[in-house]
Amino acid sequence: MKLEWKGVMPAVTTKFTKEDKLDLKLFEHNLRAQIDAGVTALILGGTLGEASTLSKAEKNTLTDTAVEVADGRVPIIVNIAEQTTRGAIKAAKRAERHGASGLMMLPPMRYKATDYETVSYFKAVAENTDLPIMVYNNPVDYGVEVSLDMFDELLKYDNIQAVKESTRDLTNVTRLRNRFGERLKILCGVDTLALESLLLGAEGWVAGLVCAFPAETVAIYSLAKAGKIGEALAIYRWFMPLLELDISPQLVQNIKLAEVATGLGSEHVRKPRLPLQGTERERVLKVIEAGLKSRPILPEYKSLNREV
Repeated sequence: MKLEWKGVMPAVTTKFTKEDKLDLKLFEHNLRAQIDAGVTALILGGTLGEASTLSKAEKNTLTDTAVEVADGRVPIIVNIAEQTTRGAIKAAKRAERHGASGLMMLPPMRYKATDYETVSYFKAVAENTDLPIMVYNNPVDYGVEVSLDMFDELLKYDNIQAVKESTRDLTNVTRLRNRFGERLKILCGVDTLALESLLLGAEGWVAGLVCAFPAETVAIYSLAKAGKIGEALAIYRWFMPLLELDISPQLVQNIKLAEVATGLGSEHVRKPRLPLQGTERERVLKVIEAGLKSRPILPEYKSLNREV
């Protein structure tokens, strides 16, 4: 399926049963809610997807399930987060075999690669797959920044097409646009900077709290791109305390707790992660409860012109 790098792309959570097996029924329920809300793609196996705890067989099952549920309505993107170049190439080929339409790629895991090594890593995968690639640029959490000069090298490959911009530096959106024009599609990867990034010219939003609040997330994007800034801003201001749950080491637990509150998930995580406890759990629940009590009535957003 053709992939366009724009719109809201949820980094979906992986659903588990209390026996620590994949909960495919609940996974499918959440995916359908995302598609019904108007997302433009589904991203599997990111940080929110607890990918580091999943076996290859589980990743394949999740991809197969998502492709079946999507049924051609939205493309499926699989995250690549591997320790070796060989492993990344194999993961890309597996994703392609199982029906993925695109890849999101982190730099090498664990080892802090040099600029030259990072570029070589991305190039090697690009040379071994036909799938379009979005580079995940998150130096805050992963210690490696893909600079503009590095993108100069990477964009020599036609299938390296987009960046998940998570540097936390809003001016980087403008730097990327000034340097590369429309050649590099920009998607915001930080929930609390999403509206600002969209107004600066980002084409899309790789979102986290969308897992629990899909309609509100897509409404913000659609309203912003239709020039209805005031309406988008009102929803965004309501959403901000919830969006801040995404910028935490416990983002998986936070967002899964929000999914429980909206009927779109369970709290089950895979060890070593554990559900939130004590005062932190109480704090997060208060944020979620306050958001639900003041949840806005959304304007009609699905029919808006969302061309970027």
